[in-house]
Amino acid sequence: MTMTGYFTHPSCRKHEMMPGHPECPERLDAIDDRLLISGLDVALDRRTATAAAVSDIELAHDRMYVAAIRGLNAELQEQIAAGGHDRLQIDPDTSINMHTWEAALNAVGAAIDATDAVMAGEMKTAFCAVRPPGHHATHNQAMGFCFFNNVAVAAKYALERHNLERVAVVDFDVHHGNGTEDIVAGDDRILMVSFYQHPFYPMDWKHSGASNLVNLPVPAYTKGMDIREMIEAAWIPRLEAFKPEMIFISAGFDAHREDDMGQLGLVEQDYAWITSRIVDVANRHAKGRIVSCLEGGYVMSALSRSVEAHIRVLANV
Repeated sequence: MTMTGYFTHPSCRKHEMMPGHPECPERLDAIDDRLLISGLDVALDRRTATAAAVSDIELAHDRMYVAAIRGLNAELQEQIAAGGHDRLQIDPDTSINMHTWEAALNAVGAAIDATDAVMAGEMKTAFCAVRPPGHHATHNQAMGFCFFNNVAVAAKYALERHNLERVAVVDFDVHHGNGTEDIVAGDDRILMVSFYQHPFYPMDWKHSGASNLVNLPVPAYTKGMDIREMIEAAWIPRLEAFKPEMIFISAGFDAHREDDMGQLGLVEQDYAWITSRIVDVANRHAKGRIVSCLEGGYVMSALSRSVEAHIRVLANV
């Protein structure tokens, strides 16, 4: 049995936006604790991510934008050296500290390392326990706690560096992956399928209407069984027809009924079911190859239980 990879990096715990911010380092601690307590940890091939090359990040992001984020890091270092504040605000929800640049490079690097390991046959599936998350980061804008789009970079990387012809992106965060849509819309090598609460953040996002996107906006208080029916009716036929050679998951767990960041009604069993359907498609068309990256999920208990359920299916244990 090839084990499921578990990719992370210590810097992902050092990025912190402000005291009390929901996207906090403790999220990774909660997941780690759950994997140890549940015994699932022994089924994982734990690896420390390496920093992504800027040239790989530029597969999905504008060169000037990447340089601007690096520049903000340098500006912050000067600000701290001069006795100033230890954070720079990007938008009302999103800020950087002195570790953010390194954490962002390693978050993308985890997704790329996982892609390389899965493509090399070292493992069939991998989960990247990373932060900052990525799916709100557009081609040229940081927003919604995100700086670089980990999954979009990895999807482009699989196409450009591993010469795959078709990859799928599955996004089940409570918020729409607007950044991923911005980056992949119109690229017929990538099929993106998602559901998300609507109307909800990001409020002013205008959908592209591109044919390679299967968006399922759902109203607040939608329950897991309704989501399952929609996935079966809308996602699965498109994925089956597309025959992806690899699948990337933006794994947000904030659609859980206990997570007050959103108002959807999923539970752990729903995440396990969704993951099992993705695994089915991957086994049929993609040699089982899946790379999943952590996105949202802000109530520690619900997050850690849901990640455990997700990884159990990926690891087939």
